[in-house]
Amino acid sequence: MDIVVGSGSLHYLQMFLGKRRSLMKVALQGQGKRYLGVPPLFNPQEGTTVLEPPGKSSGYWVGAPSVIYDEEVSKFYLYYRLRKPRPVRGGECYIAESKDGIKFTSIWGAKKEDFNSSSVEKSCLIKTIDGKYRLYMSFVGPLDNRWRIEMMEASHPEEFKTDKREEILTASSIQCEGVKDPYVLVVGGRYYMIVSYAPTPEKVNEELKKKMHITADVYNTGITKSHTGLALSNDGISFKWWGNILSPGELWDSYASRISCILYLPPVFLAFYDGSSTVEENYEEKTGLAISFNLKDYDKITEETPLLTSSYASGSLRYMDCIIVNEEIYYYYEYTRKDGSHELRMNKVPLFTPFTPHSRRS
Repeated sequence: MDIVVGSGSLHYLQMFLGKRRSLMKVALQGQGKRYLGVPPLFNPQEGTTVLEPPGKSSGYWVGAPSVIYDEEVSKFYLYYRLRKPRPVRGGECYIAESKDGIKFTSIWGAKKEDFNSSSVEKSCLIKTIDGKYRLYMSFVGPLDNRWRIEMMEASHPEEFKTDKREEILTASSIQCEGVKDPYVLVVGGRYYMIVSYAPTPEKVNEELKKKMHITADVYNTGITKSHTGLALSNDGISFKWWGNILSPGELWDSYASRISCILYLPPVFLAFYDGSSTVEENYEEKTGLAISFNLKDYDKITEETPLLTSSYASGSLRYMDCIIVNEEIYYYYEYTRKDGSHELRMNKVPLFTPFTPHSRRS
């Protein structure tokens, strides 16, 4: 019997077969000490600044990164947003390209006005199996002042059109008060979208509804908290809400527990998440770690203290994204500077690194 494989599928099959040895090496790493799926980490103080914030005080940020590496063109593509203090907020977002993952040149950009929004935030850039690029955008909806997620599709990242979008998830569609910060994985052909969402409080009246959304950021009100949820899809467009997968804890992450990215070291899915203890720490979260074997059930490793922090100001280190390229892990994250602003920083770590005990790093 002859087996016919499409050219696109054959390309990805060849890539997978070519990486089998590396995957096996990852799975076997550390077994001499019975360490399985333990991530090689980094010292944030030794990170490289990728992009500078638009100002030099608290409230000026560059970050919320989403990065992919396209082997077909040997390029990194990085989504990021620029933020200034209110009333501007998240005013601009960009996609940049790079050959080395460090020096980036912007190739696409948009402003919050293009979405008729008061603010844009973290989004997710992916390349589909059939070769198209998608950008899952999170921004504040103009009609209800609630965070929502929509998607643009193009043949190249510089060709996204802000007036051609598909609605993906809204607060109304999943019955909550806001949904944002998508992180999308394609696992066996199925789309897993991990999001931050704000559950509706048990007792809600009209006055409380007004307080939640009058500032167009329910997460910064203290009325509800920041949880992580999951939605599933077979085409990356029509998603079915799965539900909650990570909730705030009892100590340093008791107000927010927001998964920002997943690192897969077989057999473990490692979830880096943003945590904060109170609403006063909203916008200044720190990074924790949880593990999963199915992307639905998670155990927190950092229950008492965060895993990664900045040495400066609020100590915030948040919105991490990471990818494995040529047996190296590229970590990108938002990092608080001495003046309180946030820069976009990165560290590159060999995938096969001798193990050392993990402790809080700042």
